[in-house]
Amino acid sequence: MKLVHTRNKPARIEMLPLIDIVFLLLVFFIYAMLSMAVHHGLQLDLPQSTQATTTEESPISLSITNGKTGIEFFLNQQPLTQVELHQRLTDIARDKDNPQLLIFAEKNITYQQLYQALDELKACGLTKISLQASRE
Repeated sequence: MKLVHTRNKPARIEMLPLIDIVFLLLVFFIYAMLSMAVHHGLQLDLPQSTQATTTEESPISLSITNGKTGIEFFLNQQPLTQVELHQRLTDIARDKDNPQLLIFAEKNITYQQLYQALDELKACGLTKISLQASRE
């Protein structure tokens, strides 16, 4: 009996399925990274600055808006009156060691209103305060 000897073809690595898998993994990790970004402030129209930088900490955010009844405060997106805000910030300053506070103030807030808010924050015992701006 005669045996037929067949030649084995060398193994091939298909590149198209590999590229598809790598692309899907890349998309998955990009979406996962974007969903991990935490932003505690309200969506406001911030003033622009060329010197704006980002921070690595998870600070407390205070949003200041011009509402229908006057100036409105939001501490980590929770609306508060000025008296409630003073009490909460005093408690935070007493409980935490030098907490960082980010101020998100709309650009239509007057200079005087902003300084009144800053004076109130210093009276609560907060000294590490940062005004936020959007990049140009």
